[in-house]
Amino acid sequence: MVNGNSKANVLMMKKLLLFTLIMFVFGYALVPFYEKFCEVTGINNLLKPDVLVKDDNWVDEERWIAVEFDANTRGLPWQFKPLQRSARIHPGEPVTVMYEIANNSEREVIGQAIPSYSPRFLDKHLKKFECFCFTKQVLKPNETRQMPVQFVIEPGLPADINTVTISYTFFELPDGASTIKK
Repeated sequence: MVNGNSKANVLMMKKLLLFTLIMFVFGYALVPFYEKFCEVTGINNLLKPDVLVKDDNWVDEERWIAVEFDANTRGLPWQFKPLQRSARIHPGEPVTVMYEIANNSEREVIGQAIPSYSPRFLDKHLKKFECFCFTKQVLKPNETRQMPVQFVIEPGLPADINTVTISYTFFELPDGASTIKK
């Protein structure tokens, strides 16, 4: 009887190891699948800097767009602001804007920013390749941090749009939460 249990245990261990290996491979396969899914659907409008076209013809130097930057918090003991309130850019021109965030409390706080745009369809023409909104932010008591947002507004933005607003609102994440569900 001991021999039967031993064989069953070895078989179960092999099955569990195989299952663990399959789940490990599946976990790694999800990353490129998720990136491709985001690229196809436009979720997060994530681009890598090396994907940006460096061709001068891509930048529409005949046109200017005023970009206004806004920052808000909801229920957080944080001060959050863009270091510049606006910029004048050409469509297709890569832009970097810095935001500053400060935790004014005596406790560690976890937050995540949710972007919003005006006009509402701007997200179809706005491509971000670096943004603090992609991940949760953990600020220690009284910590201040500067964070970049790198983006480009595609030349395909309708010609009658001359001013756009990019706004971020930080929300506190409960302890243990990985991200805000959108």
